[in-house]
Amino acid sequence: MDLIDILLSASFWAAVIRIASPLIFATMGELICERAGVLNLGIEGIMVAGAFAGWVAVYAGLPLWWGVAVAMLVGMAFGLVHGVLTVPFGLSQHVVGLGITMLATAAAYYAYRIALPEVTTPPRIEPFQPLDMGWLTDIPVVGQALFGQTALTYLALLVALATGLVLYRTPLGLALRAAGENPSAVEAQGLSVTGIRIGAVVVGSGLMAVGGAFLTMSAFSSFFFEMVNGRGWICIALVVFGAWAPGKAVLGALLFAGFDALQIRLQQTGLGAVVPYQVFLMVPYILSILALVLMSRRAEVPAALMTPYNRGER
Repeated sequence: MDLIDILLSASFWAAVIRIASPLIFATMGELICERAGVLNLGIEGIMVAGAFAGWVAVYAGLPLWWGVAVAMLVGMAFGLVHGVLTVPFGLSQHVVGLGITMLATAAAYYAYRIALPEVTTPPRIEPFQPLDMGWLTDIPVVGQALFGQTALTYLALLVALATGLVLYRTPLGLALRAAGENPSAVEAQGLSVTGIRIGAVVVGSGLMAVGGAFLTMSAFSSFFFEMVNGRGWICIALVVFGAWAPGKAVLGALLFAGFDALQIRLQQTGLGAVVPYQVFLMVPYILSILALVLMSRRAEVPAALMTPYNRGER
């Protein structure tokens, strides 16, 4: 199979959308946080916690959608801790974010060992299944790619659409963007900068956790260590790549997913026999870094990002 065959295959584009789905959830979550002026470096750990929480809830007998809700609530709890420490108390967003990542990751791994002390192979759950779209699935290439996905993939796309609509078409979105650009103007309108920022971090962290839950409930059907594998850090880069705009960030997620899906298939070609597999694993990250460098030169960072704000200050 050569490169052209890969790019024209329906399975490749289906994989691209599937790989991009958890990135879209988490990227929208990080974008909401940063638009409000808070850099959330806890994203990696929150995704791990969401992946575990959703999986263990379903493993314990809850329905799949309840598992998604549990994952979101766990992410929101970590987001609340992050928001309280960084917004009203003004602690370093870098330090708190990394602390949340370590705390959430360690808590998930510890809970796994406590819940399943004798298990060597992670138990499997019945994950979300691709939806039956009827004749739409039979459309060449596009059918399998767009209409052969699980409900969580379509939810990710709806979340991205809703994020754009709320940010640019509602008073709430205007207030949130102003909190990240000019918080004193928000206060002048009688709104609480602290409340808006904490709310954004809580909601954004919930979406990050759902992104993690996608991995265990729609992609792999089980939880294992290192499954998030740096996706959280990629999502932070995707926010910058997208210039803090939801639409561009989604395109960035699809681009990275395309590189990732491509390297998997290239390993199965003749190149895989002569090129070390580590080279293929590096390709998505190298190409994403290059794209990030090119795109971020024109990006405008929210003016008050990572800047603490105390009421009454100008």
